[in-house]
Amino acid sequence: MEKIETKFRKIVTEIPPKESMELLDSSYKYESRSMSGQPPVVWHSAKGFQVYDIHGNMWLDWSSGVLVANTGHAAEEIKKAIIEQLENDLLYNYCFPCKPRIEFAKELVSLFPDELNKSFILTTGSEAIEVAIKLARTQGIKKYGKKKIGIISFENGFHGRTMGAQMVGGIPALKEWIVNLDKDMFQVPFPDGFRYKQTGFDVFLERMNELGINPKEEIIAVLMEPYQGGGASFAPKEYVQSLKRWCDENEVLFIVDEVQSGFGRTGKMFAFEHYDVIPDIVCCGKGISSALPLSAVVGKSEIMDLYGPGEMTSTHGGNPICCASALANIKLMKKEGIVEKAEINGHILYEGLRRIKEKYPSIVSALHGKGLVYGLHITKINSEESDGATAKKIVFNCFENGLLMFSPVGFGGATIKICPPLIITKEAIQEGLEVLNKAFSEICGDLE
Repeated sequence: MEKIETKFRKIVTEIPPKESMELLDSSYKYESRSMSGQPPVVWHSAKGFQVYDIHGNMWLDWSSGVLVANTGHAAEEIKKAIIEQLENDLLYNYCFPCKPRIEFAKELVSLFPDELNKSFILTTGSEAIEVAIKLARTQGIKKYGKKKIGIISFENGFHGRTMGAQMVGGIPALKEWIVNLDKDMFQVPFPDGFRYKQTGFDVFLERMNELGINPKEEIIAVLMEPYQGGGASFAPKEYVQSLKRWCDENEVLFIVDEVQSGFGRTGKMFAFEHYDVIPDIVCCGKGISSALPLSAVVGKSEIMDLYGPGEMTSTHGGNPICCASALANIKLMKKEGIVEKAEINGHILYEGLRRIKEKYPSIVSALHGKGLVYGLHITKINSEESDGATAKKIVFNCFENGLLMFSPVGFGGATIKICPPLIITKEAIQEGLEVLNKAFSEICGDLE
């Protein structure tokens, strides 16, 4: 085994280390099989944009966990805020008022346009989606009657693992366990220009006609990811602007799922800003705290106040330690200009990935993304058929050489997702690109 030691990577044992196998075997024995499938590094610690095991290995992190550690792993400001709250002896308080939650709610709302002036703080992204669905349908029933409850979302979209989130998602295989699907949830093509070539808004209108839907009477909300998480795929700006006008004309709420895309990931604080539109409801999560489990729904007060005191609660929502972490996270982003840095460094990352795509055009069929989130869509040679096996080989080759990404995701499990902490440096991006280039060369070298 050849050892690796650079400024950002260090591999000094065989991978995975023999000493880790006992823990890995225990994981396989005692945890659900669904918890497996990632590159087999047993995380011991993580700092900044690097992940460490207990055996002296260090990986350059291009995963941010799963797009959570936006301001980096274990940022000192966030650690300090967590410790201070811990030492204050308030670890939990249900929905009784507490200063950390109230201060965080105020800071969170300040990030949004004035129209979006209230928040509801929760625990997970899926929970935020469920609440958004609940609020939208409640608005429909109370304002228009029981017929206006339909929700439109997008094919290949992903909104979480809970029942409502999976029903409103656009991946049929994930819904098979539900059996009795909600008949008032409809999916339309997502205009990514790759999996679905047509990107004009007329496609949306045509699908509405095919479904035989009267939107003014039957649809209460459109739910959209600013980019589809599986492939970092954006819609055209003109499409989204036309969609928002359509929503307004038909008294339909425009809900944006920013769970993955928010808090600087795309070079904007929120990805909907790329489209110059203002949603009615925004779902947040992941990078909201860069550390602890927290999510939120932000929207107009007329929607957010549909339920009275005690009628819409979450057992651990707005946990004071999580809120302290999230408040410190936002303040750190502002102080360090992290969103702006993500945009600048995103151009460097994009150029490196673009060169890989140009070098391997027969298997890299698309490169999507903005800021510091990108997806390399891997397909079989000169085809658009996804090639998850090759994508996985590339990711695991990078892992063995000290560059950490999670297993390929998206359509056919064939998108290599690149999403480092937003604090990553230009030098670290370049080193990561070298490792990725090497992996492509070793796995796909005969295709050059």
